[in-house]
Amino acid sequence: MADSGGMETDGASRLGEAAHRLWLADQAARQIGFFRSSLRSDGGFDVLDVDGTPLPRTAQELHTTTRLTHSFALAKAAGARGCDAIIDAGMTFLWDRHRDPVHGGYGWSASTQGVADGTRLAYGHVFVLLAGASARQAGHPHADRLIADVVAIIDGHFWDEAHGLLRDEFAPDWTPFSTYRGMNANMHGVEAMLAAFEATGEALHLERAGRILDFFTARMAPENGWRLPEHYTEAWEVDWAYQGNPMFRPAGTTPGHSLELGRLLLQWWALSGRPAGDAPARARRLIERALADAWREDGGLVYTLDPDGRPAVRDRYWWPVAEAIGAMAALLKLDPRPSDEDWYQRLWRFADRHFIDHARGGWFPEIDEQGAPVARQFNGKPDLYHSLQAALLPLAPGIARPFEGLRETKPLG
Repeated sequence: MADSGGMETDGASRLGEAAHRLWLADQAARQIGFFRSSLRSDGGFDVLDVDGTPLPRTAQELHTTTRLTHSFALAKAAGARGCDAIIDAGMTFLWDRHRDPVHGGYGWSASTQGVADGTRLAYGHVFVLLAGASARQAGHPHADRLIADVVAIIDGHFWDEAHGLLRDEFAPDWTPFSTYRGMNANMHGVEAMLAAFEATGEALHLERAGRILDFFTARMAPENGWRLPEHYTEAWEVDWAYQGNPMFRPAGTTPGHSLELGRLLLQWWALSGRPAGDAPARARRLIERALADAWREDGGLVYTLDPDGRPAVRDRYWWPVAEAIGAMAALLKLDPRPSDEDWYQRLWRFADRHFIDHARGGWFPEIDEQGAPVARQFNGKPDLYHSLQAALLPLAPGIARPFEGLRETKPLG
């Protein structure tokens, strides 16, 4: 195994140990270094092959634009130099290319000529809010404009006040074309709303995040064995028969999302003043259930489970391991138990051996049965967001306000 900051330990937590913190900072810096070459001379972003060369160019998807913007804003807060070029390019591309000045909203994909796929997805729009909130915390001059614009779109089209949840999708002219409702967009909605609250102080973001969390973690999780159904009808009844896009909308439950939502529940609880109640206990149950269900004997987390919690799609991707690291780091900061430290170290050891590309930087996105990188679902290294947060969130001192915490500690400075 490569030098992972002394991950083989006798039980003391690594979060506060200098060697491990230096290793995390190095991992974050190497990822940032790899993904800097995403930026093109025309202001767009390339998706990178495993060696860092650009893949054949296609229309730029909204989650690529927004996640790179967010990631480099987070890295800037942590002290990384030279992040402004990508933040600036992302903010410009969002406003000038993805945004539709006629109908409003942000198309799912765009080229330097403008919108290519104008489908309006809640999933994409909440990432626009995340990018805007992160850019604001990085001091970008146009962040307020972007936040105000996308909040108005979410208010006017996606937010369902009666249910306290987000609708999912519309045609480019805002005509509804499906009654699908999903957990994924709402989970990332929580993430974006918490970031927006941290950036602006607007209480409505925190309130809405709490309503979404209440539905999924206080109602759906306990009704379904502490697993989170992914798909719903228009009336927000579980739709176990639904199966859509195999990456964004697979059937059943996705344990990686339980890990994300558990961490976000703790973030919401901290931002809300740590109110009395069972939010920390719910977060722990979600996280522990996902790990117990999804961890394979030879390591890694299966992608999906069937309604009874049995593994369905057994493929192993990088992002659930990255999210599990963030979840365990949050539990270790709040209510550390020996099992939390065991999981934290086990997850990093697996990531270190199988996902981290020690030669070139970045993480391989998927591995085969033998633990070797493959390209079945993903081409190249499509994303920085999950793996960068796995390295940076443990370095932030708290379970909320990571930008403030990283600015104070400057682990990459």
